[in-house]
This record gives sequence, C-alpha cells and structure tokens, in this order.
Amino acid sequence: MKKTLPASLALLAPLGVVAQQTQTPPNIIYIMCDDMGYSDLGCYGQVYISTPNIDRMAAEGIRFTQAYCGSPVSAPSRCCFMTGQHSGHTRIRGNREHWSGTVQYGVNRDYAVGGQEPYDSAHVIIPEILKDNGYNTGMFGKWAAGYEGSHYSPDRHGIDEYYGYICQFQAHLYYPNFLNRYSKALGDTAVVREVLTENIQHPMHGEGYKLRTQYASDLIHERAMQWLEKQTSDRPFLGIFTYTLPHAELAQPHDSIVQHYEQRFTGDKTWGGDQGSRYNPVDAIHTQFAAMVTRLDTQVGEILDLLRNRGLAENTIVFFTSDNGPHREGGADPAFFNTQGLLRGIKRTTYEGGIRVPFIAWCPGTIPSGVVSSLPITFYDMMPTFCELAGIENYEERYRNPRADYTDYFDGISIAPTLLGEEGQQLHPHLYWELGEANVLAVRRGDWKLVVRHGVPELYNLATDLHEDHDVKEQHPQVLRELVDIVYQEHVDNPLFPISLPPRD
Repeated sequence: MKKTLPASLALLAPLGVVAQQTQTPPNIIYIMCDDMGYSDLGCYGQVYISTPNIDRMAAEGIRFTQAYCGSPVSAPSRCCFMTGQHSGHTRIRGNREHWSGTVQYGVNRDYAVGGQEPYDSAHVIIPEILKDNGYNTGMFGKWAAGYEGSHYSPDRHGIDEYYGYICQFQAHLYYPNFLNRYSKALGDTAVVREVLTENIQHPMHGEGYKLRTQYASDLIHERAMQWLEKQTSDRPFLGIFTYTLPHAELAQPHDSIVQHYEQRFTGDKTWGGDQGSRYNPVDAIHTQFAAMVTRLDTQVGEILDLLRNRGLAENTIVFFTSDNGPHREGGADPAFFNTQGLLRGIKRTTYEGGIRVPFIAWCPGTIPSGVVSSLPITFYDMMPTFCELAGIENYEERYRNPRADYTDYFDGISIAPTLLGEEGQQLHPHLYWELGEANVLAVRRGDWKLVVRHGVPELYNLATDLHEDHDVKEQHPQVLRELVDIVYQEHVDNPLFPISLPPRD
C-alpha cells in the first residue's frame, strides 16, 4: 500500500500525488562529524563507547549500512557533498593548503591567512541552491572550501550565519587562537576572526597549552544551538553542522565524560605529540577518543531534543554521518576500538574502511522508523536529495556551471524515495572515488570493487570478501577490464591533483 505523506511534506511527493503548496518544505540538518570510523557507534557495533543519542536516532530512523563518503580525506570529501560531484570531477581532490604571513596572538605566532584550495568559482553549492529557494542557512564547524579572503568563503556562497574553522589545519587545535565568523545578523560583510582572548594568554604547545579554557567544539556547538533556537516554522532552514569531533588532536575539558572513561580504560597509552601538525601530547589516548565520541553524541542529543521541544522535529530531516574513515593522527588507535569493524583500511585509503561511513536519517513521522537499509549511497547524492526534499525542480539545468570543463557535472541520485518510504528509488550503476595526494582510486559496481594504488589495480568481491583480502583480478580479467573502463569514463584530468590511472588493454 502506498504511504500517504504528512501535509508538511506532500509537496515533495512524486507526480500524481496532490501537493499542499501552502505548507513549508522540510527543514534539513546535516551533521557531518570528522574522522569517525564505520564502527565507532553503538548502533554500528561499537562496544567500548557510549552513544545513546545517536543509537536512538538510528532506532527511530533509517540506518544505512552501505553509505560512502566522497573521498578518504576531509576537504575533497566535503567538496563532493557540497557540489554534488564525485571526486573524479571535482576541482578539489586533496587537502591542498594555503598559508601565508604571520600575526601575533598573545604569546603565539599564527598564520595571517589560512585555508584550503577554493572550489571552482562558477560552481554552485548546496547552501546557495537552498538559499535561492527560500531557506535560512547556517553552517557551523569546518568550512574547508577555500582560504580566508578567497573567492570561496561563507559570505559569498549562500550562508547566512557561519562559525567555525575556515582552515581545517587550524582545526588541529581544539583550543585555538581564534575561530572564524560570518553573521548577516551582526552586519558582517566578510568573514572575520574572533580571537579567543583567554586561550592566547597560553602557548599552543607544551604544558602551558593545558591552561587554555576556550574549547572550540563547545563554542561551535553553542553557536549552532543559538542559531537553531531562532528558527521558526514560518520559513524552512538548512543547517550544516560540520563538527570536528572526534578528529585529532585528542583534547577536551576534563569533565564527567572523561572521568567516566578514565575509570574504564586502565593502563591507557600515552602519545608524545607532533608540534608540526599542531597535535599536542596525550596522556590517555583511549580515554580521550572514547570521551570525544560520547561528547559528540551528547551534542547530537541536544540538537534532537531542541527540535522535539520546539515542535520542529516532525518537519526537520536530520542526517548524521562522518567525512571519511578513522585516523591514526594525534595518537588515535582505531585498532583498539575495532573502529573499522569488518572493513580493511583507514583514512587516506580507498579500501572500505577509508570510505564506508556511518549514515543515519531521522524525522519522526516522516522517515520510517527502525529501518536498516543496504542501499549504496554517497555524499554526492545529497544535492539531488535535498533539492527533491525541498521541492526544487530541474536543479541540474538551473544551477549548472556555464563553463564547459570538468566542473560541468552533477553526479548524484536522490535518495528521497528511500527516506520517505516510497517506491521508485534509482540505483547508481557504479560509484567512484579518487584521492590524488595519496595516488589511490576506487570503483564499486554491484559487489565488485576495484582499488587502484599508484596505478596498480586490485579486484575484490565484497559479497564474499568484505575485508578485501583476496585480489581476484587474475581469475576475473573481464570484470577487471570493465571496471578499469569505468575509471577512464569517470576520471577527468585535474592538474592540481595528478593521479596514476591503471593500465588499459
């Protein structure tokens, strides 16, 4: 029997279903955490770390078991989400950094300009599209789409309120010298730095760093909650919460969350730090990582509670995911937590552990409850999904980049039918990833998985070898040829991020 949509979402229904044009489209909140592995949550099998709020979110919504990020590192993965392109078409295919000049903050010298390689100037991103169609927009956390002062910053691309790290290298410090702000409500005309005056009285490294008190994760979450409190049912809103937890460094306030895990992880390990990467030493790496995941879970719970308490939950679709697989940076120990679960590989690899991520969708009364979906989905599906949910038609033609180069692509497929419990879900013929800085790429078609490292191909059958232990290219040369052909079909050369392609017969 065909499901009847609530009035607030009736305008999103397929052709033939009567639309209620007097109702506002749904609100959308996209929570993307940083470097969380596939099995770091209780609902994905984690046994050491407590995540009751996200577990409840999964129980009340849809938990996807074959969801993929855009790339196995931060900036290109976020670019796939924002642009609706896979990483063979995006301009950004690595964590290319821009730093210049220095400035004094208290007792510290820091970069005067920082950030990542900007997106293509003519390419439209998700917040611009939704802003153009009546949404209030807020983003809190990592930007990673350009450096300060570049043509790609929140003030120029559809964001009403922003607070966080423009530069993801700055995000290596949880007690930084400053955070970035852009607020139309405050009259900002460009991105500005908010100096954290208590932090800058103490050094960025060494024992003195522990005296810093302004914790960026808390500050970013507080701004996100303040923005969310101001939203009403009169106008739809898009919130992109790119929280940095549980990325290295492993640092946070010494509160009850940390104390809980101190009692649990006896004989914990220490780590000596890496000043060049701005990672300070860690006294107890397992305690710190577990507490950071639980801290993130607490923040997600506060977001969902606010929506419930303000009567917004049934018209707000909330997504939770991670930007890529788990890391070893800052002393993190994914093997201890069995973070990859049954998957091989971590961040910076295109094995499943580097690109398969937790992904949950929640909206009481609208998204089916208690569903576990094996539908293969990926970050570049979010643009068409958000557009369909918002009732935005023909986004490909309306917002296509006018330049006839590799940026003139949209690659995603809307997963709105799955989210709304409807029939007609389209499937990808294949999925594609590449990461120039690590010289790796991958293709998935059905259960077949091609992994290419430094131009050398490997072939796996995920149905029988989820851990990708057995390279079967010699036994299946025709499948290998077909997947290599897909590489040449999907890859467009990008001089900023060269990569070695596999040999082609």
